[in-house]
Amino acid sequence: MYSFKQYLNEAKNTHLEHLEDEIINNGYQGGVNAVEFLKSIRNMLVGSSRRKLNVSVKWDGAPAVFCGVNPENGKFFVGSKSIFNVTPKINYTQADIRKNHDGGLATKLSVCLKELPKLGIRGVVQGDLLFTPNDLKSVSIRGEDAIAFTPNTITYAVPENTDLAKKIKRAKLGIIFHTTYNGRKMANLKASFGVNVNRFTKTPSVFFDDASYKDSSGVATFTTTENEQYDSMLRMAMGSLGKGKKVLDMLKRQTNLLSVGARLKIYFNTMIRQGQTIANVKNIQKDFRKYYAQVLDDEASKKKTANAKQKYADIRNAGLRFIDSNENEIYFAIASYVTLQKVKTFLVSKMNQIKSIGTFLQKGNGFVVTNPEGYVAVDRMGNAVKLVDRLEFSTANFTLAKNWIKG
Repeated sequence: MYSFKQYLNEAKNTHLEHLEDEIINNGYQGGVNAVEFLKSIRNMLVGSSRRKLNVSVKWDGAPAVFCGVNPENGKFFVGSKSIFNVTPKINYTQADIRKNHDGGLATKLSVCLKELPKLGIRGVVQGDLLFTPNDLKSVSIRGEDAIAFTPNTITYAVPENTDLAKKIKRAKLGIIFHTTYNGRKMANLKASFGVNVNRFTKTPSVFFDDASYKDSSGVATFTTTENEQYDSMLRMAMGSLGKGKKVLDMLKRQTNLLSVGARLKIYFNTMIRQGQTIANVKNIQKDFRKYYAQVLDDEASKKKTANAKQKYADIRNAGLRFIDSNENEIYFAIASYVTLQKVKTFLVSKMNQIKSIGTFLQKGNGFVVTNPEGYVAVDRMGNAVKLVDRLEFSTANFTLAKNWIKG
């Protein structure tokens, strides 16, 4: 399980893992951890959680903005993840921004430096930028006029004649804060989950909030039937994990990019990017074997010498022997993945029922309804996973053009 600290250290380009990938990353125990996360989030929704768990909404904002007071000199700054560079790019003035950045990033940081000091932020926080004035546009969605912005992949829209739309139109920027940093030196800042935005000064020029998941209406709670269905799927996942335990613990050690373990994870991700549903275990198992053989054959064909070609042929044959000799356990390993993804999708669909701002994907001149990017769940030990409907959001993320381009 990746720690939240690892996930947040964007300067090192680490990222949060999908819940179901934990069975490949960390074997049987990774699967058990995933089941515990799913149980805890369900318990949180029904109000019976005994385990400390924080769940936040993943807003599809861009870029990531770091701001606050530099503990080394007491000056307010804004910046991108480059504040953690070996030679940090920390912006105290507009001149600093012009020197350190260009393009769209410089333009957005310039607005941030003008507006964010008004919040009276103490310490250092991180947020995802939603919009600056030029990003807001008037649109018509299903015959209803709305104010909209598209920071990355998802378009967020709010009906025109609402208080929320009025707040957004008055603002010079919108931002969702999700991470707090503490420490005496910028280079040694430690990340912690969440931001207490209640301490910030409210100003009409900044639309801001924290990222915590809020269900004050109780809409996302489970019915008795849904609870029973959910528990049944979790039991099924645990059963598959137990039967695939041996091979799962072997796969987690296979980290070489041409190993069976690494290629299985890549194969799943490739299917998702192509919009394919991961459901039929037997077909997945059969197709993965063909895929693995083809990958190694392609690598061998690129080599010029007989020795180099033979090297990849040997890797291919060893991998196929592993797949064939562990056929039954690999079946249950894949079944575990499929079931965990199914439970997660069920859970996310419940959580998606709570939205204060509409979410859409722009296709051509129109919009289609989509769900939020997903959620981040962090337990009391700082372990974290992300919950995303990968077939919907991840496919769009890889295929749709982006309005945001780094400067």
